[in-house]
Amino acid sequence: MRLSLRFLRGQEVFARVVQSSALTASSYAITQALRLGSNLILTRLLFPEAFGLMALVSVFLVGLQMFSDVGLGPAIAQNKRGDDPLFLDTAWTIQIVRGVLLWICTCLLALPAAAFFDEPSLGYILPVAGLTLLIAGFNPTRIETAYRHLQIKRVIALDLTAQIIGMVCIVGLAWYMRSVWALVLGAIVGSMAKLVLMYIWLPGENNRLRWERSAGHDLIHFGKWIFFSTACGFLLAQGDKAILGKYLPLDALGIYNIGFFLASFPVLLVDMIVARVLIPLYREAPPAESVENYNRVRKMRFGLTGVALSGILLFAFSGVSLVNFLYDDRYAAAGAIVVVIASVQAIMVIGKTYDQAALAAGDSRVFFYLQLARAIIQTTLFLIGAEYGGLLGALAGLAIAYTLIHPMIIVIARRFGVWDPLHDLVYFLIGLSLGALAIWLHLDEVLTLALLSADG
Repeated sequence: MRLSLRFLRGQEVFARVVQSSALTASSYAITQALRLGSNLILTRLLFPEAFGLMALVSVFLVGLQMFSDVGLGPAIAQNKRGDDPLFLDTAWTIQIVRGVLLWICTCLLALPAAAFFDEPSLGYILPVAGLTLLIAGFNPTRIETAYRHLQIKRVIALDLTAQIIGMVCIVGLAWYMRSVWALVLGAIVGSMAKLVLMYIWLPGENNRLRWERSAGHDLIHFGKWIFFSTACGFLLAQGDKAILGKYLPLDALGIYNIGFFLASFPVLLVDMIVARVLIPLYREAPPAESVENYNRVRKMRFGLTGVALSGILLFAFSGVSLVNFLYDDRYAAAGAIVVVIASVQAIMVIGKTYDQAALAAGDSRVFFYLQLARAIIQTTLFLIGAEYGGLLGALAGLAIAYTLIHPMIIVIARRFGVWDPLHDLVYFLIGLSLGALAIWLHLDEVLTLALLSADG
């Protein structure tokens, strides 16, 4: 009887995983379609130089949003007290304090950032942009509770609604103001819309400012490593733009940002599914616990990586044509950027489904060590490549970094019993061969990126 109940529970877990993955993928597709549509409109309203400035703003916006994540989501997802109201209220209290401190940090960083990039407007924009972090600090923990139990349909619907409100505001403000301020003010509106919608329409108890010592200890102990990991994650996600901001003129940086935006669609989809779905899966059905669990996770991993790699290679082979179709001649060089970045990401995506196993086991320190190694290797090689080879050299450094990082991912995957050598071998051969073919077919366009760097 116990075996039957366990089997049924396992079936239920994987059914919820499949449903949550499908919902996450659908939400992501809609979000990216909306972003692409608004991006196409904005390129008609603004010049490439404005997109370069927006890229610099996003370095701080996205980076500071990542710093607002001190691991409360993963902590609630994996902790045995993840449904305890006192534990959740303690987490909410920490979240609010962190949001306030981060907004103060944006104010303190504004003038140094403006001086470093020689863009005086950053001194005015960053303190206002930092309000999004303050607002996000008040988001209810009911969001994380829904993800903990893989009951995410309403969360996704409300989040999409908030994103639509924010994007409509950005486009409307861009039409009226013709300024980078449209991005900042629209982001604030979107953040506020999410807060209000989640409080009104997401079921569950309201949070209160409360503190329990043991809950605080658990959250801080787990979250301190996540905090350091997000610092590394900032370098991984935004370090390229921060570095290129010193090596490329604003118009070239804006073109790079558009190319990166298009090429990253499949990888961002995997990130969303992995972050929100795999921790509950690893927690409730650990692959190391039984052959049945391992085989089911293997099927999911093969499917997820296969879908992601197919999307990546689609952009690698069609990037030039896609950019030529969607954008005017001012943005033509973005097509070659799509080809190269997508081809490079074909290597990186192979290890995307492994590192969350550490967080699911409550070992955020191991996850931090991996993120630290990633940040050091990727940032160093990207910077060296940019210094000696411009944009092409930087992208070559990125490819070398991804190759060097994967053995470290394997070590962690083996430690938690989730490594699948067959998966890695199959997709490495496919990704390497087809990625190289895509670059070779578009070699003339790729080589023109050297001229883009030279213009700076």
